Amino acid sequence: MPRNTSSLYGYKHLVLALLIVAATTLSGCSTFSGMFNKFSFGEDEDPKSLPPETLIVQGMDAYNVGDYSEAVKNFKLILDEHPFSAQAMLAELKAADAHYYNKQYAEAKTLYKAFEEHHPTNEAIPYVLFQIGMCDYSRSDRIDRDISGPQEAIKSFTRLINAYPQSPYAKEAKTKINDSKEFIVNHEYLVAVFYVRAARYDEAKHRLKYLLARYPDSNLAPQAKALLDHLEAGNKPTWGMNRWLPEFMTKAPADRKEEAAPVEKPVATPNTDSSQSDTKTKE
Repeated sequence: MPRNTSSLYGYKHLVLALLIVAATTLSGCSTFSGMFNKFSFGEDEDPKSLPPETLIVQGMDAYNVGDYSEAVKNFKLILDEHPFSAQAMLAELKAADAHYYNKQYAEAKTLYKAFEEHHPTNEAIPYVLFQIGMCDYSRSDRIDRDISGPQEAIKSFTRLINAYPQSPYAKEAKTKINDSKEFIVNHEYLVAVFYVRAARYDEAKHRLKYLLARYPDSNLAPQAKALLDHLEAGNKPTWGMNRWLPEFMTKAPADRKEEAAPVEKPVATPNTDSSQSDTKTKE
């Protein structure tokens, strides 16, 4: 083969090889670039978040119609992604409110206490302290169950009254304290009756004495004293114990003689329901 023909043949093979390498390299680069963009930056998977002004409006819109889970999502985004924004303080308080009205009392109490810790001089603190008490108070269920809720509520409401005696929430806090005490009294009395039914009279007398010493002015105090006197006289009950129980423990509400309790109006919250974070949340 002539030299020039051989050179041309070799040149063609070299060009073809370079084209193949170039094509492979470009393809690889394109693939790698796509993978890099997708997995390193994650722009397709994690779109840029909304501004806090939009999130607070969306959160309050959801809150005002009772969609508390959606409201919390928006408030949490503000706190996670825009913690130093003008909307962050409002989001912090309303996230606690949303949990409370969604009956997530433990979560709400944690958030209210965090707000108090972060903003101790804020003018919404009396409301926050009242809500902490309400988180405990709202855990009160049946008198034959755990009484830690009303016990903690008394402590929380007392703290509010001592710190802010002139607060508009102080009067309602006193009412809630009395209600919590009556709840505890009812529990103690029911336990005493249980001991009588089980013929555990010494334990019954111990409970009744504790009740009378701790809550001498309670509604059940006269009945508790009558039962205690009966037991100390050695008169073991031989008839149905329902005679020693108040009506609310033995009858359905419709069958009771007392009048129905008035509907309780909710205590007003600080005016923080707007999208402006400086409303009632300035430190």
